Amino acid sequence: MSGERKNTIAKPTTEKSNAATKNKLSQGQADILIAIVAMTWGCSYLLMKIGLTGMPPFSIIALRFCIAFITVALVFLPKMKLMNLRTLGYGSILGLLLFGVFAFLVPGMKYTTASNAGFLVGIVSVFVPVVHSFLKHKLPSKRTTLGVLLALLGICLLTFLSTFTINLGDILCILSAFSYTIQIILMDHFTKETDSFLLGIWQLGFTGLYGVIFTFLFETPSLPGSGAQWGAILGLAIICSAFGFIVQPVAQEYTSPEHTSMLFALEPVFSMIFAYIFLHEKLSLQGAIGAFLIMVGVVIAASTHEE
Repeated sequence: MSGERKNTIAKPTTEKSNAATKNKLSQGQADILIAIVAMTWGCSYLLMKIGLTGMPPFSIIALRFCIAFITVALVFLPKMKLMNLRTLGYGSILGLLLFGVFAFLVPGMKYTTASNAGFLVGIVSVFVPVVHSFLKHKLPSKRTTLGVLLALLGICLLTFLSTFTINLGDILCILSAFSYTIQIILMDHFTKETDSFLLGIWQLGFTGLYGVIFTFLFETPSLPGSGAQWGAILGLAIICSAFGFIVQPVAQEYTSPEHTSMLFALEPVFSMIFAYIFLHEKLSLQGAIGAFLIMVGVVIAASTHEE
């Protein structure tokens, strides 16, 4: 969520450090990784629904991201020693925005369905190109515009599978999408100035920290009360967070915010597929058309390479 790498404004020493610690990806490889991340996040809505049956929202966020941060930090402990103040500062900003994503999303899911939440957060694929183009003072490319329109139409078709009324849950999910938009755009900027892998780790840590603070301020801290809830939390922490939010900044350094946002439009499609497999929700003809349009929009936008 043009196609070419943007000119970095980082200092030469930072560039050298990045080159020494990362293997370069092609844009196609980066886009594939982003699509895989979208797939893992597609299952997160179901897992969050399970977690909400016995835990308050901020406790879920705190536990999910603290476990993710501790796991990744222990696995890559030697890498953690390369941390600098710039990476820490950027991580705190991205962590705050990422916390905002889930601070709106998780409570919102108490008032709307998992599928609806996935579709509404999917409008980030529309927000990012619009906001990014505004910041660059130019219009998106024709291919990107077409891809956005097709994805938006597909998301609308998926959303209108049931009676669509704007309630508190829907509003919170839309605010989550907006916070996610800012996070993606800033991520694109920050990964050009610091080590993207470390940046991904520290944003997890700060998201967990903000979750702990809000838990003690507004909730009674609690732990999962059943095996199913523990499974959901560990799935959210290890698969959706430790993997997803580490791979995202690494891959996003080699693609554009427009591509990232369009590939994340696959998230509600994967969410619906998982719902079909595990909850036996049937896909209507309208839903199939919507999913197809999203995929076509993603392919069109992902094939854009600006000069």
